[in-house]
Parts: sequence; C-alpha cells; structure tokens
Amino acid sequence: MKRKTAQTALAVVFAIGLIASMAAPAHAGDHSCSLAGAAGNWSITDQGTVVGVGPRTAVGVFTLGEDGKLTNGVATSSLNGSIADETLSGTYKVNSDCTGTINATIYSSGTELFVVTLNVAFDDDMREMRAIFTSATEPNGTVLPTVINLQGRKQ
Repeated sequence: MKRKTAQTALAVVFAIGLIASMAAPAHAGDHSCSLAGAAGNWSITDQGTVVGVGPRTAVGVFTLGEDGKLTNGVATSSLNGSIADETLSGTYKVNSDCTGTINATIYSSGTELFVVTLNVAFDDDMREMRAIFTSATEPNGTVLPTVINLQGRKQ
C-alpha cells in the first residue's frame, strides 16, 4: 500500500512539474504592446525608392520614449546617390495588437527635408519593428510618392 501511495504521489508531482514547465515559457516574455514596451534605443535601416527621384537607403538610431516621443534620431542616408547626415524627431503610437504609427520630421544641416508617416508592426516581444513609409511631404507641401520599408531592432 505504501509503495502504491508513493508511486501515485510521484506521478502527481511529475505531472505538476510537467504542466508548470510547459506553462512558464508561454508567459515568460509576455509583454503587452504599448508605449512602455516599445520605449528604448533603436537601430534602424530603411531602403526603397522615392518615385521619380531615385533609390533611398539610410541607417541610424533613435529613441522611443514612454511618452510617445521619438527623440535623438540621427541617420546617414543616400537618396539617388546624394549622401546626407540627418536628424529626426517626432511622435509615435502603439496599438494593443502591436501595430502603430510613427510621424517624424527629418532634417539635414538644420534644414527640414520632409515629414514622414510610417505604419509599424512590432514583433519579437517588442524588440523588432518593421514599417512602411505611408507618406513623405516636403516643407512646401509637395507629396513624394515612396516605396520604402524600414526595419529596426531595439539595442
């Protein structure tokens, strides 16, 4: 009888341990998508085309704050072969489904180049972002059609 009780107890302990080990990874990195989850320093690259102008690529960094602000943005870009050192700042939003938007003004040598809007999707527990430029507008109001994507990784 003692042997059967010991076997039953061992089986129950084993089952509980197995269930707990399977449940823990499912919740280990479970962070809801939010401004706080996106906040931090990001490395980014974008590439694509400004229709009628030429190819664009850029690499840089920026900070997303828990307050919805994009700050400390710096990048080096090439637009149709012309290299520019850029600074950028703006705002961003994150939805509970891990999508969002970024609105940023991009400057070179203190001169505004354009304002861009991007639609964003966060993944890998908010450590990666993928985005597409949905609009780019020059200071004079000229809309630039673009086919540009962006990828970012939290530092």
